[in-house]
Amino acid sequence: MVFRPFRPSEIFRIQFREFLRYPCRVFEILIIEDEPAIADTLVYALETERFRVRHALTGRDGMAMLAENPPDCVILDIGLPDGSGFDFCREIRFASSVPILFLTARDSEIDRVLGLEIGGDDYVTKPFSPREVVARVRAILRRAGNHDDAPESAAPAGAGAALHHDAAAMRISCNGTPLDLTAHEYKLLLVLLCSPGRVFTRDQLLEQAWEDPGAVTDRTVDAHIKSIRAKLRAIDPVAADFIRTRRGLGYLLSASLKSGEGGDA
Repeated sequence: MVFRPFRPSEIFRIQFREFLRYPCRVFEILIIEDEPAIADTLVYALETERFRVRHALTGRDGMAMLAENPPDCVILDIGLPDGSGFDFCREIRFASSVPILFLTARDSEIDRVLGLEIGGDDYVTKPFSPREVVARVRAILRRAGNHDDAPESAAPAGAGAALHHDAAAMRISCNGTPLDLTAHEYKLLLVLLCSPGRVFTRDQLLEQAWEDPGAVTDRTVDAHIKSIRAKLRAIDPVAADFIRTRRGLGYLLSASLKSGEGGDA
């Protein structure tokens, strides 16, 4: 089975588009699939588009994961080693209305109809395009009402300062004052704003905020972070230290700031 990988430009456009539409919502997908090659391809495709993904090789392991921490969507293979995906779907439906996308090598009409009638939300036959699966997951989540638009997000920045993101205007403000950011500064700050407390390496920030990350060096990130801090400092000296440096690791946006933390790159 051959899958065409995503091109870097496709990944960039998809990631940034989703940042703008759903800036701080991370959806969790549970994949129940016994073929590691297929599962790995799906995990990569979904994580590339900022989904959080868990994977189970058997139906029973998947049921345990679902009970422990319910996901936003389940991708369920029909031909599992410890039972039929149809039976596991029925079991899920006794206790949960989580959206279910079936994966199967069966392409007969009766199998598709059965899968939908017992509670499945969509059906993809193998071989498939990873991009199609991702698109179907997004469509399922929209129909389920999980993709709530979030036009504005906010994060506290130390002693009273706050950052706000207006997705429609593609603008980030500090204490109500819009920041005069370049395109790359805006994308960088948005990446950090969407995951406060998470440390991003320079390579990760390059991948998120540059269409061709190989064309620049990791020191480019340092220069842009320094510029963002200067623009934050011009509005509120405290807000400048909201972007913290983890020496030897990368950068993060801190939701709580102690005196003296942060500092220039």
